[in-house]
Order: sequence, then C-alpha cells, then structure tokens
Amino acid sequence: MRAVIQRVSEASCTVNQHIVGTIGQGFVVLLGIEEADGMDDLRWLAQKIANLRVFGDESGLMNKSLHDIQGNILLISQFTLFAQTKKGNRPSFIRAAKPDQAVSLYESMIAELSSLLDKNIATGIFGADMKISLVNDGPVTIIMDTKDKDNH
Repeated sequence: MRAVIQRVSEASCTVNQHIVGTIGQGFVVLLGIEEADGMDDLRWLAQKIANLRVFGDESGLMNKSLHDIQGNILLISQFTLFAQTKKGNRPSFIRAAKPDQAVSLYESMIAELSSLLDKNIATGIFGADMKISLVNDGPVTIIMDTKDKDNH
C-alpha cells in the first residue's frame, strides 16, 4: 500500500462537475493498493497517517498531528501509484490490486481512519474520473509505503 500525503489548507474532489468531498485544513491522501496488501498494511498505514506530526506548533516546528489541529482527510483512491515504468513509455499497472479487492481495502481504510480520528473522512468516488483541487500548505508532501514498515 502506498500513500502520498499532502498537507493542505483546503481541498476538494469533483466528479461530473459535482463536489463529492471537501475539507479545510488537513491531508489529501492519495492511496494506492496492490494485490499483496492486507489488513496489517492498512492498520499500520492508517496509524501513521493519523499520527503524522507535520503541522506547526507555537514555535513553528512541525510537531502537531491531525488530532492536535482537529484536521481532516480527503482520501482518494489512486491505482496509478503502482505504475511500473521500467520498460517502454506506457506504464504498467500489473501490481495494482484488482477493483474488487481494492474497493474493499479502500472502504476499510475509510472506516479505520474515521475510527482513529473520530470523524468522517471525505472521499472521492472509487474508479471515477476525479478532479482534485488543493492548496498544498508548505508545501509538505510525504510518501509512505507499507513495504517499509518492517525496515527500522
């Protein structure tokens, strides 16, 4: 599982010219799911996202989490995070999970983050052509991969 986490002051997701998800301060999380991913990966990544301390404290240091600032998440499924570009110019997405597996884990991630943060999670629509608008704050962008969870 891969996540690109962007600290934002605001963000929204539009599908067919209708806003389907919107947040103020918090994270836009682009989530890629591969076939090898399971609930252990999901729980590890959700904990990391919920507790990531990248918001400024009183001294201007990145020391506060979403909990501390009552921040929100806009979670967007993005299978293209598993693009393989080694050969040729057309990416291969062979490692990305098939939609039935990916949708289940995506929905589980929504529930896990909602539980950890005790609030609703804004989302896009799985598999839809989405337009994401955001104001990247900082900019601060963090990339996480559950393959790294066992590497100290």
